[in-house]
Amino acid sequence: MHKAGDVVLGGLFNLHFFSVFPDLSFTSEPQQPTCHGFNVLGFRRAQTMAFAIDEINRNTNLLPNVTLGYSLYDNCANLGIGFSAALYLVSGQEEQFILDETCVGTPPVLGIVGDSSSTPSIAISTVLGLYRVPMVSYFATCSCLSDRQKFPSFLRTIPSDAFQVRAMIQILNRFGWTWAGLLISDDDYGLYAARSFHSDFIQSGEGCLAYLEVLPRDSDKAELWRIVDVMKKSTARVVIVFAHQSYMINLMEEVVRQNVTGLQWMTSEAWTAATELQTPHLMPYLAGTLGIAIRRGEIPGFRKFLRQIRPEHHNNSYRNSMVNQFWEYTFQCRFAPPPAGVDAGRALCTGQEDLENVETEFLDTSNLRPEYNVYKAVYALAYALDDMLRCEPGRGPFSGHSCGNLKGLEPWQLLYYLEKVNFTTSFGDQVSFDENGDPLPIYDIMNLLPLPDGRPRLQNVGEVKRTAKGEELMIDEDKIFWNFGSKKPPRSVCSESCPPGTRMARKKGEPVCCFDCIPCSEGKISNETDSLECTSCPDDFWSSPQRDRCVPKKTEFLSYNEPLGICLTATSLLGTCICAVVLSIFIHHRGTPIVRANNSELSFQILLSLKLCFLCSLLFIGRPRWWTCQLRHAAFGISFVLCVSCILVKTIVVLAVFKASKPGGGASLKWFGVLQQRGTVMVLTSVQAAICTAWLVSASPSPHKNTQYHNDKIVYECAVGSTVGFAVLLGYIGSLAILSVLIAFIARNLPDSFNEAKLITFSMLIFCAVWVAFVPAYISSPGKYADAVEVFAILASSFGLLVALFGPKCYIILLKPERNTKKAIMGRGIE
Repeated sequence: MHKAGDVVLGGLFNLHFFSVFPDLSFTSEPQQPTCHGFNVLGFRRAQTMAFAIDEINRNTNLLPNVTLGYSLYDNCANLGIGFSAALYLVSGQEEQFILDETCVGTPPVLGIVGDSSSTPSIAISTVLGLYRVPMVSYFATCSCLSDRQKFPSFLRTIPSDAFQVRAMIQILNRFGWTWAGLLISDDDYGLYAARSFHSDFIQSGEGCLAYLEVLPRDSDKAELWRIVDVMKKSTARVVIVFAHQSYMINLMEEVVRQNVTGLQWMTSEAWTAATELQTPHLMPYLAGTLGIAIRRGEIPGFRKFLRQIRPEHHNNSYRNSMVNQFWEYTFQCRFAPPPAGVDAGRALCTGQEDLENVETEFLDTSNLRPEYNVYKAVYALAYALDDMLRCEPGRGPFSGHSCGNLKGLEPWQLLYYLEKVNFTTSFGDQVSFDENGDPLPIYDIMNLLPLPDGRPRLQNVGEVKRTAKGEELMIDEDKIFWNFGSKKPPRSVCSESCPPGTRMARKKGEPVCCFDCIPCSEGKISNETDSLECTSCPDDFWSSPQRDRCVPKKTEFLSYNEPLGICLTATSLLGTCICAVVLSIFIHHRGTPIVRANNSELSFQILLSLKLCFLCSLLFIGRPRWWTCQLRHAAFGISFVLCVSCILVKTIVVLAVFKASKPGGGASLKWFGVLQQRGTVMVLTSVQAAICTAWLVSASPSPHKNTQYHNDKIVYECAVGSTVGFAVLLGYIGSLAILSVLIAFIARNLPDSFNEAKLITFSMLIFCAVWVAFVPAYISSPGKYADAVEVFAILASSFGLLVALFGPKCYIILLKPERNTKKAIMGRGIE
């Protein structure tokens, strides 16, 4: 379809769905391919270009005194035919035809509007780019065409698939769909979309593809059955399709055959608005589909222009062959082909038929999408040409500050201005191109809604566009129809999100979206959904039972409030009170023989030291503090050494008295009198005091938080500081005790009058037995139980000494006073 003008623009449109090539025998001139299956919408897009050029020619403000013409070709949905048509347009090698009354032949075009798909656009723009002939596509979305190095003269009024993919990913994220299947067409459109999905959706970690299938070009039933079977068996409820409607028609036939329902379809702009798929029998399967659609626009006066189209009759009908074919398709009639007669199978077309009387989508201008892009592409070329012709000589952008002129106009000059064009359509949309030749991206989001009568309706539920703030998605979720029983968005995930308290563990050999949720181990938490790792709690904290937060660890020490602590405290106080009672008894009866025997002063010192032993055990109970840790072992060590040294001296006194009772043995008491006894006790006790002082100065005990016994508890204990110091302290007490046992053992056979040695022997055996048992019990007891063992040993040994040494004497004093006389004692052999 052609129209003469001062400047001619070319157009490539898909007016037929199929093409048939003749056999090439190479023995005769080949015939031209034939095209079949008239595409009404493709014809309407071609008419959009014709309308835009007519409108521009009537506009006195745009390109005044310049008439635009057009030369439109059908690519028959075939790469070879479209490529040949483009070369005809730019080279002027089309066969001659009557252009107007004075000129013959088609002049080369300065720019081309087209092509309608990505693969032909790639091939054509590769060649046109060599000559910088501008090509503005209205429907080619492949992201590869944004490469200005390969396609320097290619621009488009439809956003790149890179933006469309990101728009789809935003929708997936909006509804939490991380597990989807992807179906693509076997061409550049589908393959580059799959590449973008892999980089933007998978590698970014936003989601995974359950499967990626390439739809066959033809109706390969076996392959289609396999693909639909994969869809049916997959756990992915969302299916994304990047394919032209011809691919989808074959696929949906197989979907219906296998009755695959319960899927949420997401479609690219290539077939969102395809009426061939919006039929009642497909609604059970495609209802609720969310699709990306080209921005809808309004073109005032366009419907009136379409209504005025009429076929013309003259001998050379090539000029309006597109209109004639449309007319024949719409009214199912036939123009008389020259020179033959009328086709007997159809009525003869008169050319006066009324388009209003037939049901056709040709006149439906309520949903102009690709047509609006065609409209913007024509205006972009017109505005670029207008800017170039308004250039002031001497201030132009070309060499020598020259300007382009109408007589010597070159395509590369027009391309320069086209890249900088910026205008606003009558619908209010701004048109400009970025550094990649892409427009300001904006898409409508559509939803396929079944009407009560079963007919489908495509409704707009939102839009996605790029603004200064970035890419923005706006969806009215209340308007969306969901083709599920719940009337809510489906769940499409490989694995449900891991709640707080768990971590994600990838499944070997499966996509990253497929994982198991492993509970965090003790002491670790995760407080976020889908956490990759569990984090360890600080030293003083432990994980909660739900493993979603850290809580302070329980503290453990031998407390006054717990039963064990209460029992030990009561026992300690009881022992202290008993010592006080015994001491008061001895003081009250200090003049009696049984008290005065064998140095009563040592007996008082033993009672006082035992009282200190009972009291020092209280330092082991309660929360360890610096001063209690410092005092507990020092007080324990000095108190017991004082007690044992008194017992040792008392045992020695028993032996000395026995020897003094023999002839010539009086000198033995001379060297072990009262002063010597006191000095010996002081010296022996001072040694222990020195040991304690050295220990406290060099490596003193201190409070310590021990987390080795229990992971979820902090055991407060006193670290001994120096194990050697503690061992020397115990060893010194043990050595004195053993020495006392040995001396008392020697004195065991003394006469009954000196039988206190037996009591000392018995008491020291109890003492040694307790502390021998203490060492392994102390080492094997964890935490507070070590302190309890030590307190028990202190109390047991103290009670053993108290009862063994003073029990018999108190018995005589209180219950057998008649035996508490010197005569009775001497007569019975008691001291």
